[in-house]
Parts: sequence; C-alpha cells; structure tokens
Amino acid sequence: MNKVCIIAEAGVNHNGDINVAKKLVDVAKEAGADIVKFQTFNVDAITSKFAGMAEYQKKNIGLIKSQKEMLSELTLTHSEFIEIAKYCKSKQITFLSTPFDIPSIEFLEQLGGTLWKIPSGEITNYPYLKKIAMTHKNIILSTGMSTLDEVSDAINLLEKNGAGEIILLHCTTQYPTPYEEVNLRAMHTLHTKFGKSFGYSDHTEGIEVAIAAAALGAVVIEKHFTLDRGMEGPDHKASIEFNDLKKMVNSIRNIEKALGSTKKEVTSSEIANISIVRKSIVASKDIKKGELFSEDNLTTKRPGTGISPMKWDDLIGKPANRNYKMDDLIIN
Repeated sequence: MNKVCIIAEAGVNHNGDINVAKKLVDVAKEAGADIVKFQTFNVDAITSKFAGMAEYQKKNIGLIKSQKEMLSELTLTHSEFIEIAKYCKSKQITFLSTPFDIPSIEFLEQLGGTLWKIPSGEITNYPYLKKIAMTHKNIILSTGMSTLDEVSDAINLLEKNGAGEIILLHCTTQYPTPYEEVNLRAMHTLHTKFGKSFGYSDHTEGIEVAIAAAALGAVVIEKHFTLDRGMEGPDHKASIEFNDLKKMVNSIRNIEKALGSTKKEVTSSEIANISIVRKSIVASKDIKKGELFSEDNLTTKRPGTGISPMKWDDLIGKPANRNYKMDDLIIN
C-alpha cells in the first residue's frame, strides 16, 4: 500500500518568530513527519477590521481583539518564508504553507512546489479556488464546516479551471473537536460520493483519532503541533507536542504495516508455530494392536505433528496397527 502522508501542521504556532518556526521544522523532522506546514496570509487581504475572534481563540488568548489585531502578531514576512523553505530543504523535509488570500497564492507560487493545501474556510471562496486551480497543481482540500453540495461545487470549480489531483480531507472545524462530532466514517462518504482519495485533518485532543483515520484508509493525516502547549497564541492548546507527534507518526507507520494486503494466508512467521499450538490424535490410554479405535481410547493433544483431529471420523472403528501407550501419536 502507499505510504500515508503525514502533515505536521505548524500553522501560526511560531507566534511570528522565525527562530521558533525553524525549531518547529526540526521537531517535525525528528518526529518523522513527511511535510511541515505553515500558514501564509496578508492581514489586510484576509480580514476586515470588523471581523471578530472565534470563541476558542478568545478562550486561548484571554484577550478580546479583532481578527486583524490577532493575526498581525502571527505573521512572517515573505523573506522569512523563503528562508524557512530553504531551511526545510536543508533538513530534508517538505515545506508547505497554506495561503489564505490571493496575494499569498501569488507569493507561494513563486516558491515552486507541486502541492496546495486549501483550508476549510476557503472552500466557498470562488476567486481563491479559481486562482489556485489555474496553477494546475495537486490539491489537498479540507472540508470542515461544509455540506456535500459545497464540496461538490468546490471540486467542480477546481477541476473546471485545471486543478491537478484532488485529495479530500474530512475535518471538523472546532478546536478541540468533541469526539462525538468527529464522524470519521464521513471520510468514506466523501470517497463514495466523489471518487477521490481521502484523508483526515485532526483537531481532537490526543492522537488516537488520527491513528484510527489511518486504519480506516486515510492517505493524508494532518495534525497541529507546537513546541509547548503552554505558549501564548490561539492554536497551541489544541496542538500536540513532540512526544505525541512522534508517537502518532510511529503508530501510523505500524498501522500501515499491519493493514498489509487483502490475502488470508499462512504467514511466514506463523509456519513454525503450527506444530506447536495445533493438536494431533493421540491415545488417551494404552491401546493394544487390533483394538478398535473409539472415543474412549482416543483424544486430541499437542503437538500438531501427527494425524489432524479433522481425520477423527476416519479413525473411529478401525483397528490399531500396533500397540500404543497413553499420549502416543496415532500413526495408522
């Protein structure tokens, strides 16, 4: 099977500090993630001065600000993103950043790359979707807060304008996501409805849901991470730290191995155990030559190196061809 692509979502957990951003790259690489992803936005292009903060942002920050004020403290310059992209290359981990506005699409396009990640909030943004599609690159599309009709409209718009392969990420846009609102099986609904590969963008606490998504066939897993959940900022508390990120990556890799193939067959590691744990037909008491085998003088015991118990009826009523002691394997 193909390897699950694991995206370590740094997002804005750098708090506007390029040194923190580089440490996040180091953590993602050490944990074994395939991609480390950031968020690129032009504050004036993404939000007006009238847009408020989400409830989880108010709770995490502890201050009531406008979105514009909050986001202004979480930005990196274009030159800093260029530096981070180069740093990722030196660390041999793929750099990715989600654009949240058209100017950011244009900037990130200059950095190259073969992939876009579209966030849930842009799934109804017609000019944004059209702009990305016209680059003809592959797309990972998060579907949080959306109906199937909205997902369909977005896919049609993207494909009409030349988008490459589209992978759909099931997502619940709440931080943290209540377990009862995860609905992991909706990944299969997306696949059945649209015929696309699917994945999961996880906002739950812990790592078990992301691991379960991999077991259910997700080809992409995205998870927010941070250097320290106690840092100030809107997303740190809904993120995981290094130890959990590494544990999640390792668990998903183990799940990949465990899923294996659809074949039901004896594996190479099982062969040596067959004779140890299976049973054979043996004498349950001393049996004299010529005595008829019966349920009174036969039983089944380990090891499985003799006649299989599945041949039981073939032996019952037949004469013994030799003397047997109790526990002797029947070799008639």
